[in-house]
Parts: sequence; structure tokens; C-alpha cells
Amino acid sequence: MDGRRPRQRGGFSPYELTEDTPVYVISVAAQLSGLHPQTLRQYDRLGLVSPDRTAGRGRRYSARDIQLLRQVQQLSQDEGINLAGIKRIIELENQVAALQARVQELQDALDGAAATMRQREAAVHASYRRDLVPYQEVQQTSALVVWRPKRQQQAD
Repeated sequence: MDGRRPRQRGGFSPYELTEDTPVYVISVAAQLSGLHPQTLRQYDRLGLVSPDRTAGRGRRYSARDIQLLRQVQQLSQDEGINLAGIKRIIELENQVAALQARVQELQDALDGAAATMRQREAAVHASYRRDLVPYQEVQQTSALVVWRPKRQQQAD
């Protein structure tokens, strides 16, 4: 995994540039990232940063690739992490991002289902007949009620 989102074909112009659009040749990507082109080739072989390829197999880097190259350089030089460790960190970050996206998808689905449930519940309540009286269950008690009929008074 190289830290990039899959490209979406629908929804925007083919000429619109995004941070995932592969536009930089290896020499420009090397300058922008502050690395030697041979280092970029090595990172590609190791699977740390895998740029897109042209029809002629030339590498094309995106802005996201440049950002990832800088992150690899920072982890390697400033933090002293070896390339195998950096690859594992990138894989874990990608996994976390994928899981967060999945959680968001599930949350959206849950919110949609809850809204649908509320609408259906409201429709059921709206369909109630108004001439019916809601039944409430009587609580059982141990009270005793004695009923005595009224005595009729005798006429004298």
C-alpha cells in the first residue's frame, strides 16, 4: 500500500488536478522532496512510495506522493527509523485511515437507518384511529374493595 486513495473517475473533469493526480517526473519529484532520484527509485522498489506509471513505464508522482516522500525522509533522518519500520508505519497509517473511513460509512448507514425508522414510526402514529382509546394496563394491588348496595328507605 502506498498511502494513496483510489482514484474516482466520476464526479469531476479529467483535466481537474487533485493531490492524487500524477504530474511530476522523477527529477521534479526529487527536487520537491529534497531527495536524490536514485533514492526515489529505491523507495519504489521497496514499496514505500509507488508512483503511477506512464505507458512508457516512466514514473509520475503526485502531490500526495511528494508529501509521503517527505514523511519517509523525516522518519528516516530525524527519527532514525529504518526503511522496514517506515514501511510498517505507512501500512499501519493506511490501515487506520481505511478503518476510519469504514467507521464513517457505518455511522452514516446507521444515521440513515435511524432516520428511516423515525419516519416509519411517525407514519404509524399518524395512522392511528383517533376514536380508539389507548389501553393502559392496570397495576395489580392487594387492596380489597367492598361494595354494598344502598338500602332503600322504607316508607312508613
